Amino acid sequence: MSANTTGEIFKVTTFGLSHGKALGATIDGCPAGLPLTQQDIQEELNKRRPGTSNITTPRDEKDQVEILSGIFEGKTDGTPITAIIRNQDQRSKNYDNLKNNPRPGHGDLCWNQKFKNYNYNGGGRGSGRITIGHVIGGAVSKKLLEQFNITTIAHVTQIHDIKSTKKYTIDEIKQNITQNNVRCTDLEVAQLMEDEILKQKQDGNSVGGIVEIIIDNVPLGLGQPVFDKLDGDLAKALMDIGAVKGVEVGIGFEAANLTGRQMNDPITLDKDGNIITTTNNAGGILGGMSNGMPIILKIAVKPTPSVNGIQNTVDLEGMCESTIEIEGRHDPCICPRITTVAEAACNMVIADHMIRAGFIHPDTIE
Repeated sequence: MSANTTGEIFKVTTFGLSHGKALGATIDGCPAGLPLTQQDIQEELNKRRPGTSNITTPRDEKDQVEILSGIFEGKTDGTPITAIIRNQDQRSKNYDNLKNNPRPGHGDLCWNQKFKNYNYNGGGRGSGRITIGHVIGGAVSKKLLEQFNITTIAHVTQIHDIKSTKKYTIDEIKQNITQNNVRCTDLEVAQLMEDEILKQKQDGNSVGGIVEIIIDNVPLGLGQPVFDKLDGDLAKALMDIGAVKGVEVGIGFEAANLTGRQMNDPITLDKDGNIITTTNNAGGILGGMSNGMPIILKIAVKPTPSVNGIQNTVDLEGMCESTIEIEGRHDPCICPRITTVAEAACNMVIADHMIRAGFIHPDTIE
């Protein structure tokens, strides 16, 4: 299987299985001289790890990172950075009935038919747990972008049909999402969201939602005007996350309801003489390139496909209609934990484009 690597210069290769011995990532192309510790990566992994609240899967994984290479005396040395997480709480027996019975809503059928030799335990390489590799790569790229005051923050704006419509500053988002399990900025709505998730969990069901990602202080000029557009690369990175079924840039599909006069962002100068736009319908990207405004993205996250009850499928061995009842431990809603993965995915893209555009020297942090 190919396609386990992302990036052109800042490259991240992820590896491992949901129920294998370990998962991890190798980051190649990170400049030397970047201050980086195990704790920098651990902090990001802690935000996505399971078992942290009653609205996540009860799988008990501490997700303690081990750095195998690429760091010398507290700084990157220009060689590949490899970090792993060892699995500790696998229950592969819960998946014995999946060998020949693909789960509806999962990638089992496609994996089985394409590769034939498919490790179905926990969904194998198709499990959401493999996003540990994303987060490791994202943690390194986040540290790199911090040197240039570039920040990425993701927060939940909708769970099922419960929406948060208030507007918040980036500082408010950063502060409020740490105060609730859902990672929603609107604290009153967050409680309604959590109640809805718990209601569906009690019923053995699941829900999806919407996550907004804001990337701030991105310099003008990242991306290319034809292929390798910045919004194209960001959209691909986000769609590469298994549960994501849609991506919006700026006001996204709402643009279809506007006229040109309503859509266009007027260009002006701020008090310091910098070029800005008075609105940001474009979401910080025009002509495939960053325009200096905050980059605004939204992703639609589908409900967790692992739900209780008997579902129809096909027995691939006997090639006959069959049924399946899913066991195991699953998130009733992926949105709270996917925020960290979405931040990581975007950070990897921005870091790669910063190097490609010459904002970061490819060999060393100066």
